[in-house]
Amino acid sequence: MTDVTSPDSETSTPAGRGTILVINGPNLNLLGTREPEKYGTSTLADVEQLAATAAEAHGFTVECIQSNHEGVLLDVIHAARTNAVAIVLNAGAFTHTSVALRDALAAVQLPAVEVHITNVHQREEFRHHSYLSPVCAAVIVGAGVFGYKLAIDYLAEAL
Repeated sequence: MTDVTSPDSETSTPAGRGTILVINGPNLNLLGTREPEKYGTSTLADVEQLAATAAEAHGFTVECIQSNHEGVLLDVIHAARTNAVAIVLNAGAFTHTSVALRDALAAVQLPAVEVHITNVHQREEFRHHSYLSPVCAAVIVGAGVFGYKLAIDYLAEAL
């Protein structure tokens, strides 16, 4: 598992089934301390370990990135064309605002799963719309951090 902090990082596809890119957007670096009544007490490191374990069980590896900057996320999605076989994306608030992330996902043509820790449909009205869902193979909401494992299990089956 690699934490990518720059779009210039390179990842080679290892032996096995390939690499699943796990992307976490704004504020997800605060998991474990940010509104634990909504998001739970698992940290981002816990999420990344969960994803790595789930991927390994299916013969994949993961590359994990978290950024609060939309441009970094765009660059990482673009790079995924050559270094990943699928994407798990929790874009946080960018889900509801970023046409650019939607276009990047469509452009790379990799299977992607949109993940949200909370059930966004039970929250504020502005969180009910996703620009990303139409270009994702699946959407998992409200399953807590377990949603990341579900996303990887789904992708492993689909691939």
